Amino acid sequence: MADARTCSLCGVTIKQNALGDQVIFSYGPPGTRSKLWSRVCKFVGDRPGCINQDVSSVGAVQPGDEYEPFPDGQPKP
Repeated sequence: MADARTCSLCGVTIKQNALGDQVIFSYGPPGTRSKLWSRVCKFVGDRPGCINQDVSSVGAVQPGDEYEPFPDGQPKP
């Protein structure tokens, strides 16, 4: 049976199981710990409460984990 933890800072849920952890975001498809770290956790620094700061659990950042920059450097209005 999977064990789940919810982060008190960002609200995501990480389901831990033998096949690998699955991150449940508030919107969009499930992801990985490295995607969560790339998009959220690295920006919170050492604030207490983040459940995704263990480097050995996060793993290597993969292509597509980080948001792609806007093509011209600016968001569209």
